[in-house]
Order: sequence, then C-alpha cells, then structure tokens
Amino acid sequence: MIVLGARQVGKTTLINMLLNDIKEPFIYLNGDEFDVRELLSQTTSTRLRNIIGKKKIVFIDEAQRIEDIGITLKLFVDVIKNVQVIATGSSPFEFANRTKEPLTGRKYEFTLFPLSFSEMVSHHGILEELRLLEHRLVFGYYPEVVVKEGEEKEILRSIADSYLYKDILAMGLIKKPILLEKLLKAVALQIGSEVSFNELGQLIGADKETIDRYIDLLEKNFVLFRLPAFSRNVRNEIKKGKKIYFYDNGIRNAVISNFNFVKNRDDTGHLYENFLISERRKFLNNNGITANMYFWRTIQQQEIDYIEERNGKIFAYEFKWNKRARGTFPKTFVKAYPDAELRLVTPDNFEEFVSSLN
Repeated sequence: MIVLGARQVGKTTLINMLLNDIKEPFIYLNGDEFDVRELLSQTTSTRLRNIIGKKKIVFIDEAQRIEDIGITLKLFVDVIKNVQVIATGSSPFEFANRTKEPLTGRKYEFTLFPLSFSEMVSHHGILEELRLLEHRLVFGYYPEVVVKEGEEKEILRSIADSYLYKDILAMGLIKKPILLEKLLKAVALQIGSEVSFNELGQLIGADKETIDRYIDLLEKNFVLFRLPAFSRNVRNEIKKGKKIYFYDNGIRNAVISNFNFVKNRDDTGHLYENFLISERRKFLNNNGITANMYFWRTIQQQEIDYIEERNGKIFAYEFKWNKRARGTFPKTFVKAYPDAELRLVTPDNFEEFVSSLN
C-alpha cells in the first residue's frame, strides 16, 4: 500500500492511527533518516528479513528519499511473504528509482490531500463550516492550520519555507532553486488566468523547457495542478491553453505573503475559484469518481470557469463570489454543446459543488 501526498498533510498520522487499530506488531522506518536510507538502499531479501524480524507490518515513511525504493518494495512483495508493507511519500517514487523498477500489479496507491470541506462538515457540522468559508479562502485546510487556531500564518510560512519543495531540492532535481521560488510566486499571482510558459520564462529569466519541467515537478510534489482547455467542436476554441491552481489556498497565500482578510483583497474572486476547483478535485478523488476537468475559452475571450466531463456528459460551471451575480454562459458554448448542464456556483450553494454530484 502506497500513500502519496504533500508533506504535512497527515500521512504519518493516518498510518499510525491505522496501525494502532490493527494492533499487529510493526516496524517503523523513516526515509528522512540517513541510516534508514543506507539500510534500505541496494538491499537484499536476506537483509530485509533481518530488519523486520517477526514483525507483520513494515511502515516506510517518506519512502521517496530511499534510492531505488522500487527494488526494495518489489523484494518485499515477491520474496518476503505474509508481511504487509505500507509506504508513504511526498513525491512519486520514480524519482528515487534509478533502475526504473516498476511496481505495476504489486501496489494499491492512494493520494492524501489536505483536509476537505466535506470532512470538516462531518467533524463539526455544515453551519460552522459555512461560517468559516472566508477563513478557509485565506488559510486553507492543512491539518495543523485547522487545529491550531491563531497560529495559521506562522504554520503556513513554515510549510512554505521548509517543506513545500524539500524533496525536489533534496534529490537534486533542479539546478537553480531561486528560479523555482520565483516561478511559484509568478504562478500564484496568476491563478484563475490562462498561463503561458513563454511569458513565465521571460518574467523570471528561464526558457520554456525549464518552466515546463519545474511546473511538472511542483505538480508531482502535490503543490499545484494544471487544468487544461476543453475543446471539441468550436473552431475558435483554445485547444492547448492551461490554467494552474494550488492544492491549498493557504499555501498559495503564503507564497505571495498575503494573509489579508477577504474584504481587504482584490483577488477574492481568484481565491474563491482556486478553493472551488481544488475542493472539487478532492471530492472526486476521495470518492473514487472518474471525471475529466477543464476550463473553456475562445480566442475572442469567451470563457467558462470549469468544465467537467463525466460518464459521457458535459457539465459547465460558472463561479461568482457575488451572491447576487447572474450566471451567463456564452451562446457559442451553448450552441456547440446543447446537451451540457449549465450551473452557477455562488457562496449560497457552493457546498453542493464541493461535496456532491448534484
């Protein structure tokens, strides 16, 4: 079993809770520790047997730090029987696998996100969570941020400074860390807008290929994700466009050092959009729902915030922070996709969008 997710989202806490419930003897190995990495790198089945002894469960935390972890996990599965292996990672294990040893057919893989709207509703009720909407837009849903009221800014700054791309730097995957920080800030200022890798490159002094590679690394390390353009029938549809969103609003605001309240900001609409799309992504993933996610735009700047393709049907959503706003959908889209369902999402009804398929 492999559990992937950004650092500080609660992977270790989750697994420890499971292990306490199971009450089977287990061994805990932390990939952040040098001697553990040495022990599990380029290892043999004999050594692994000696390490685990009579334990029934092996918990390898931050396994992506261990060189050729794929071989180690393969040995556990193929050679050492009757032992359950649970591994967590804050970046894909492929970065550590120089041999590119595949684990196809040998793993169950799960992704753990920051807490979600639905989970918090289950915790303290819909009324309380609705009251906290503006707070969530600014500070997000990282577990420690949620439980330590009054310390949100310090915690988010610590995560952004110390953990956000720790694995990218530790693995030597980038040559210029300062470029990564500049790129992250530039992207944070463009959430909700279509991004151009050429323009980002010119802005921070890097070529398009470097931008593409760094965005890919940030995506694989669960910092942000891309939303591609939807295109089917319309001649003037943008086909290769992309938007970029953060998995967590609090991290986005930490990157640009802006924790002002919603009423004192000029980017509230963008924060609301990032919140809705990231929450929708959590909802679909956490409930095992398969759907394709897009935005829609034409070269004439007609736009729809979010398109979802699910079970062969198209759903189009417009996001409005103003509760009194009226949703208008471009006639070009309506004519091209007459069977699409059109929906307006405001603070009065957003809970349906982030926690159900209605």
